[in-house]
Amino acid sequence: MIANILIALVAALHVGFMYLEMIAWTQPLGRRVFRTTPEFAAAYKALAANQGLYNGFLVAGLVWGLWLGDDGFAVKAFFLGCVIIAGLFGAATVSPRVAWVQAIPAAIALIALRAGI
Repeated sequence: MIANILIALVAALHVGFMYLEMIAWTQPLGRRVFRTTPEFAAAYKALAANQGLYNGFLVAGLVWGLWLGDDGFAVKAFFLGCVIIAGLFGAATVSPRVAWVQAIPAAIALIALRAGI
């Protein structure tokens, strides 16, 4: 039960990331969150939208695993692993704070899933 709540929270975070990257990227909120200038945001709008779409796929996988219930263990574990890898890559290539907002919450959810709590 706790693991599923944590997985749902990770999915909700990624819905937020998707919104920020696909819709709010050039708006003040998106520029503030990602610390970009209006010029940078305009120049990279398509790339951000593409990245947002990938976050949407992560959400879809996590929700699919939750929908499957106990039978979705492998699906949930796989997609949490994908989130962790993406978060670590983002931390290494963009900013260490990506690990805190993406990889660590997913790792905690994966630990809870593996522990059966």
